[in-house]
Amino acid sequence: MAETKTTVTAAAAKTTTSHQPKKSSNMFAVLAVPICLVIGILFYIFVLGSPANFQGGVVGGHPVEEGIGKWFGTVYQGGPIVPILITVLLICLTFVIERFLYLSKAKGKFSGAELVRKVQYHLANKNVDAALAECDKQQGSVGNVIKAGLKKYKEMMTNTELDTDQKILTIKNEIEETTALELPMMEKNLVFLSTIASIATLLGLFGTVLGMIRAFAAMATGGAPDSAQLAGGISEALINTALGIGTSAISIIMYNYFTTNIDSITYAIDESGFTLTQSFAANHK
Repeated sequence: MAETKTTVTAAAAKTTTSHQPKKSSNMFAVLAVPICLVIGILFYIFVLGSPANFQGGVVGGHPVEEGIGKWFGTVYQGGPIVPILITVLLICLTFVIERFLYLSKAKGKFSGAELVRKVQYHLANKNVDAALAECDKQQGSVGNVIKAGLKKYKEMMTNTELDTDQKILTIKNEIEETTALELPMMEKNLVFLSTIASIATLLGLFGTVLGMIRAFAAMATGGAPDSAQLAGGISEALINTALGIGTSAISIIMYNYFTTNIDSITYAIDESGFTLTQSFAANHK
């Protein structure tokens, strides 16, 4: 009864610990979106829409002919979809930075493949404590998984109640449980990048359509078409297209970069699990 109570308490503590970073990550996602929205709108109104970016200080008129104000004034003329596209770009960059920092930490101080080789060496010499020390040095997701497996490995070495197959299964289950806690945190917030990859393009196309409507409306007026409105409509369309495609491209590139990194970490974790179980089987025939 006492043993069961201890096991339940330990499991509860492990679950509570694993949920803490998830809550923090969820709070970050909840706050990031509205903050980026506010920044995007303020940037559009007060930076892009600054009178200094337009000739004669008339906001919405012709942009100044040189300097960064020329580009700011041109982008401002993209219309009401521009602040939304800026918001989406800021959200994209925010989660790119967040995932980059997290995955850099998850990789650890040295590669997972190198850690697996070191663990294999120490286990071949039946030195589990040295293998555990290498996991502490690595300080990454692979190190966390191998460390959990090694602790169970060490525990099974002195267990006299289970046979070898049951011990191997116990080690494997411990590794799988720890992996199940690590992988979701590595993939966290990637859904924002995958969504932005599609949404940014659609928003850009929507802004393009609005700009073309404005351009054709200028052509449809009686008599000679208003060349200023025609040029403004085409400019609005192209600005939205450029912002949408650019944001989408960044999202796709970084999403693929992160998933490739996660795959390499996952491979190292799988290799470590195989190493531990095979080593135990070889040393405890």
